[in-house]
Amino acid sequence: MATVRQLFDLTGWLSVVTGGSAGLGLHMATALAEAGSNVAICSRNREHCEAAAEELRKHGTEVLAVACDVSRAAEIEAFKDTVMEHFGRVDVLVNNAGRTWWAAPEDIPLERWQYVIDLNVTGTFLCSQVFGRVMIRQSRGKIINIASASGLVGKNPEVHNSLAYNTTKGAVVNFTRDLAVKWARHNILVNCIAPGFFLASRNRGRFEERKEKILGEIPLARPGGPDDLKGPIVFLASDASNFVTGAILSVDGGVTAW
Repeated sequence: MATVRQLFDLTGWLSVVTGGSAGLGLHMATALAEAGSNVAICSRNREHCEAAAEELRKHGTEVLAVACDVSRAAEIEAFKDTVMEHFGRVDVLVNNAGRTWWAAPEDIPLERWQYVIDLNVTGTFLCSQVFGRVMIRQSRGKIINIASASGLVGKNPEVHNSLAYNTTKGAVVNFTRDLAVKWARHNILVNCIAPGFFLASRNRGRFEERKEKILGEIPLARPGGPDDLKGPIVFLASDASNFVTGAILSVDGGVTAW
C-alpha cells in the first residue's frame, strides 16, 4: 500500500500543459513542478513561454518551452516530437489552451465563433489524439481537460456574455466523459476541471466593472486565486486519482451548487 506522499509524488514524470505560459495554465504548471514533475509548456508566443519556463525552473525540475498553436495539427505533431526527443515519455496532458469572444449571441461574427471552436474544442481533440497515441503505446497516461463552470450552466449575460466560449466548454465536458470510456482499455484516465471565475490580468478590468454581480454569483464571495487549482490538478495528475476517470471537478467557489 502506497503512502499519501507517494500517491501525490510526481518526481520523474513529464507533464504537458498547453497554454502554460500565463494565467491558470501557469498556475497548474507550477503545481505540477512543485510536485516534482518535469514540465513541457506551449503557447503561441515563444517569448512569453520562455519567460514562464524560467520561473518554473526555480522549482528544480526540467522545463521545455515550445511555441505552438494547438488549433494547427502540424504544430501539435512537432510539439509532441520535441517533447519525445527531450523526455522520451508523456505522463500527463493538461488541455488548457483556450480563448473567448465577448458579444451578444446575435452579434457574434462567424469567423470569431469558428476561432473559439477551433482553439477550445478542436485544439483539445488534436492534442488528446496526438499525445494520446503516445500514451496508448505506454499503456498509461492522464489527460486533464480544462472546461469551465460556464460550460455546465447558462450564464447571466451581464456577467458572462460569451455564447461561443460557453458552448465550447460544454463540449469539452462531454468530450471528457466519452474519451474516458473509449480509452479506459488503454489505462488512460481522462478527467476535467471546470473552474469558476479566477482573477487574472486579462479579466481584471471586467472584474472591477462588474465586481458586485460577479461575486454575487459565487457562494464563497471571492474569485479563484493562484493556489486554488494546485490541489485539483495534482490530484488528477497523480496516482492518487488512479480510480477516477470521466469525472468533472468543479472548482468554482460553489457557483454550480446553487
